[in-house]
Amino acid sequence: MTRVRTVLGDVPAGELGVCDAHDHLFIRTPALPGRELDDPADARDRLREFHELGGRTVVQWTPYGMGRRPEDLAALSRQGGTRIVAATGLHRAAHYAPELLGRIMPGLEDLFVSEITDGIGRSGVRAGLIKVAGAFHGVDAHARHTMVAAAGAHHRTGAPIAVHLELGTAATDVLDLLCGELGVEPRRVVLGHLGRFPDAVAQLDVARAGAFLAFDGPSRAHHATDWRLPEQLASLAEAGFGGQVLLGGDTTVPETPGMPYLLRRLRPRLVRSLGDDALEAVLVANPARAFALAAL
Repeated sequence: MTRVRTVLGDVPAGELGVCDAHDHLFIRTPALPGRELDDPADARDRLREFHELGGRTVVQWTPYGMGRRPEDLAALSRQGGTRIVAATGLHRAAHYAPELLGRIMPGLEDLFVSEITDGIGRSGVRAGLIKVAGAFHGVDAHARHTMVAAAGAHHRTGAPIAVHLELGTAATDVLDLLCGELGVEPRRVVLGHLGRFPDAVAQLDVARAGAFLAFDGPSRAHHATDWRLPEQLASLAEAGFGGQVLLGGDTTVPETPGMPYLLRRLRPRLVRSLGDDALEAVLVANPARAFALAAL
């Protein structure tokens, strides 16, 4: 039986239900000053609305050093009944103070492993995935170091690797490194933000490689997200890759419509382009496979 590591412990992957495959309940970064998500009451309200719409699991991609609030994640999950998967990992260098990076980079793999196996800080809350990030149209030195650590931690723990693709680019470069050079199975990699760079050929290439494809960040006016989404997902499904597609809200600033919008507004539109059964797979069956711990 495959299992997913949630903030309240491991659960059978088949019990995740409808899943927001990429979101944030809490996140803080110097790259977005004054636009933090750090209010437990607001997070509770968003989770409650998501749950009332049928949502049952949220995969939070907030990595190390960006205000994860693990104790609050556990309390929110316990109170509201929505399962939450927390992340370890590291984002792009722009999101951290240089002195913090200088301190943690030499032991990054061990840090990731510790947060997956022992817990985040002293909270006892264990991470269930490893979040890393590429650079714009490539893999820079910071991304390479982080991905090498993530691959090592994956091989030691079985935790899946979720990748922020900067503006949706460099998916093939990321897979060349993680899967070609570092030996991570493509089905253990989730590529995020593919809808921000709506190149159908590139999307088909990474789908053929075997990775999961996350379309996240709905209603971003400056990205080609909602209005291109039905045709992108329909094209992937018609090519036989519907079983690798994931959907997420990616709430990163207070004004993001996020996880309730995913089910209230996007779901009805996608039912018309994909059909009920195919969308059910995207929301339920696919994330159950994508975020399961690999057998070691």
